[in-house]
Formats: sequence, structure tokens, C-alpha cells
Amino acid sequence: MLQFQILSGKQAGHLWEARRFPVRVGRAAGSDLQLEEDGVWDEHFQITSAAESGFTLAAQPGALVNVNQAPVQTVHLRNGDLITAGAAKLSFRLTETRQRSLRAREWMVWAILLGISLGQLGLISWLLQ
Repeated sequence: MLQFQILSGKQAGHLWEARRFPVRVGRAAGSDLQLEEDGVWDEHFQITSAAESGFTLAAQPGALVNVNQAPVQTVHLRNGDLITAGAAKLSFRLTETRQRSLRAREWMVWAILLGISLGQLGLISWLLQ
């Protein structure tokens, strides 16, 4: 669904995926994504998901959160947004989509085409007799 790539600090390079919503980000042990960088509050911000509006970031009152280098309290996130909370920098991304295998359907279509072709050949040979 969504993932954060941590760009700075002790966890730099780490990729974290959200498994449930809302996603709470902060220093506290109960946070979904725990960041221990300078300036990160116990509960710094929260991300919610809604079908009609997408993902929304809401900062805790008084917490400084920048999205694409602009301070925000509430903002709708887009793929690739850069989030700064204290000394931590995160990249907001949508997870890669996984396509289900279509192998069974493909074999079924080829079997139907083969059946139709053999039926036509049988019909032609019957009509030529």
C-alpha cells in the first residue's frame, strides 16, 4: 500500500511498509514507525487512508513537519513526497504492484483455440466426404 524510505539518520536506507492504518510515526515505543532522531516527538505525525482523498498526513499540534520543504499541519500526500520530521528525512512512496499470474487463463484460451481449430478441421473433412 505505502512505504517510507528513510533517507537520513541511524536507519538510513531502510524501507518500511505500512500494514495497517492509521500509521503513527514518532519516537514512542508504541509508534508504528519508530524514529529516534533529534527533534522527533513521541507522536510526531499520523497518516490516514481514505478511498476518496488518498493518504493524509496530520502533524501533532506544535510538531514541525515539512513536506517537500514546506511546513504543514495537514496535507494530502503524493507519491515521492519528501517528509522531514525533526532530523529525520523520509520519502513517501506507494508500494510496487504485484500482478497475479495469468498462466491458467492463458492455457485455457490456448486450449479453447485449439479445440475450435480441431473442430473446424473436422467439419471441413466431414463436408468434403
